[in-house]
Amino acid sequence: MPTIDLTGLKCPLPILRLHEAIQSIAIGESLEAVADDPAFCPDIKAWCRRTEHELVNLTSDRSACRAVIRRHH
Repeated sequence: MPTIDLTGLKCPLPILRLHEAIQSIAIGESLEAVADDPAFCPDIKAWCRRTEHELVNLTSDRSACRAVIRRHH
């Protein structure tokens, strides 16, 4: 599974870069995104609802938020 490193980027760049990255994988495949912007965790939930991609897993700690997203279309 590919990983996209979004650390150091601030809103809205992590979501914009994720949107570009998800287009590079096949439908049904997943990718992991890692970001340290505090807005990323709520943003990724909203983005997945809006785009209908599946948020497979979401974890966060003090240093980063990690999301696994499955491409649906």
